[in-house]
Amino acid sequence: MESNTNEVLPVTAGEMRPEAGEAKTTGAKLTAGQWAELEAAYLGGETAKQVGARFGVSAQRVYDHVGASGKLAQRRLQRIATGDSAGSRLLTTMQGMSQALASVGRGLETLGRQLLKASGLAESPRLLRDGRAPTRKTFADEIWEAARRDYEAGDFTVPEIAERYGMVQKTIETRAHRKRWSKTVTEAPPPLLPPDDPAQVDQLGDSKWSVIAHEAQRPPEGAWATWLFQGGRGAGKTRAGAEWLAARAEATPNGRFALIAPTEHDLREVMIEGPSGLRSLPGREHPKYQSSRRKLKWNNGAVAYGFSAEQPERLRGPQFMAAWADEFCTWKRPDDVLSNLRLGLRMGDDPRLLVTTTPKPIPALRKLRAEVSCVMTQAATVVNAANLAARFIDGLDMLYGGTRLAEQELGGVLVDGDGALWRLEEITRSRGARPPKLDRVVVAIDPPAGLDGSACGIVVAGRARRGDGKLHGYVLADRSAAGLRPLEWAEIAAHAAREFGATKIVAEANQGGEMVRQTLLTAGAGCRIELVHASKGKCVRAEPVSALYQQGRVHHCGVFSALEDQLMAMGVGQNEAGLDRADALVWAITALKLTGNSAPLPIIRRL
Repeated sequence: MESNTNEVLPVTAGEMRPEAGEAKTTGAKLTAGQWAELEAAYLGGETAKQVGARFGVSAQRVYDHVGASGKLAQRRLQRIATGDSAGSRLLTTMQGMSQALASVGRGLETLGRQLLKASGLAESPRLLRDGRAPTRKTFADEIWEAARRDYEAGDFTVPEIAERYGMVQKTIETRAHRKRWSKTVTEAPPPLLPPDDPAQVDQLGDSKWSVIAHEAQRPPEGAWATWLFQGGRGAGKTRAGAEWLAARAEATPNGRFALIAPTEHDLREVMIEGPSGLRSLPGREHPKYQSSRRKLKWNNGAVAYGFSAEQPERLRGPQFMAAWADEFCTWKRPDDVLSNLRLGLRMGDDPRLLVTTTPKPIPALRKLRAEVSCVMTQAATVVNAANLAARFIDGLDMLYGGTRLAEQELGGVLVDGDGALWRLEEITRSRGARPPKLDRVVVAIDPPAGLDGSACGIVVAGRARRGDGKLHGYVLADRSAAGLRPLEWAEIAAHAAREFGATKIVAEANQGGEMVRQTLLTAGAGCRIELVHASKGKCVRAEPVSALYQQGRVHHCGVFSALEDQLMAMGVGQNEAGLDRADALVWAITALKLTGNSAPLPIIRRL
């Protein structure tokens, strides 16, 4: 057998070294020593084909092994460059030619610039081969510096900078990336706010809010924890909430506050940047708004963070000194949001919460209204008519006047749902003046079950006969109160009896028994005291009284919002434990005996 021209490596018994021409198709197995010798030959300057032919492997296997062995290719190039082989001389020649070509290119570029400068074309756009001017322009360093300042300051967006300096947006973005421009301010540019209304700002620039605000928009007095402003559409709820929180922020350096809206859109467009939002208040500082963080910041360091009621979990962790919650009845999960929010009101000496909403008959609102630490103000749309369109109220009255929707959306009244014993139309129709003379007046009491802060229902009602020959009942006053001890509510009831000339006090004695009578006597009740016992549920006992309202035989001598709300809540699945005012009214109307025996009196026909 003929031997190869190259040196033959030792092989194991039974193996034969293939010819050079067969190296492309062979797959010989080499030992570690043979691979090391192959690598040394390849690094010595031989080609992969030559090395493969010597060792009986294909050139591709040589390439694969060299690549898997690390930086062998780089080492081979270094050895070729430093050696005196033909490969090194070729590499040196190629490098020299590359350098020469680069030098020629630089010379041509310099020559072209000199020709443009001499011809006066350096300041004008370059022309393409077809005679059209290219879109790319050159700008002086001063212009680029001004563009950079605008970019980093955040005063202008990239499209605005491009329009301002006649640049291309892509060019600005590319340069900003290469030069590593960075925005140091993340605040959105301030919106174009309307000028302050002179009628709402005095000469010193201070707000006249304390003067122009109506009664329901002013914070209640006392040590309350929650202020519920329940009003109709356009009653000024947003303005009241914004003024209240802005006043606290301006008076509390480095204070922390919370804003809760039904959605993120409502947060920005209503509570922050709306016509009555925090950034539009006349005579007050317009805080800076960072939309990316939903954060308002005043000059004194006070901040307010915005939250969406759609994500109650976001309220876990943060803590605040006060909070303003808007449109509570439209929240999808009001109980969860309110509980998380209150757990975060733990900063400062007097953390408080303001809830502004148009009422809806939902359990969460009824529960909030029943809290001892919650005080409520209520306003109809008509109260704020001076700040609304001239025909707004008249148009809605023509469409919805006298309906539940009008009372809820315009009157700010908590209306009932289906199945209620009292309907809004019946209560609205029942309102009227007190008659000049009453033949009987009673005070009815629904005492609280204990000292847990439950309300004590105290209602005063009278009776008179009208022109139709029937007895009619008149609700004179609602003196119900919450969080009172037995002697305190007994004194209120005794005082009401003396004030209205009541002949009897009717008190439910299911909880206290005879102790209720003794408490009233101790409080100075000077009229007869009648104890009654409830053997049926409140709604069942209220059905006959509800029928009297439907017949138009019970009248309200005034507007008793809290009492009327409880009446409209009866029969709609509401927990009866929170209907103390309504229960007291039922006892009062029942005690007046408006539905006496209607049978004719006996007469003497003969002696």
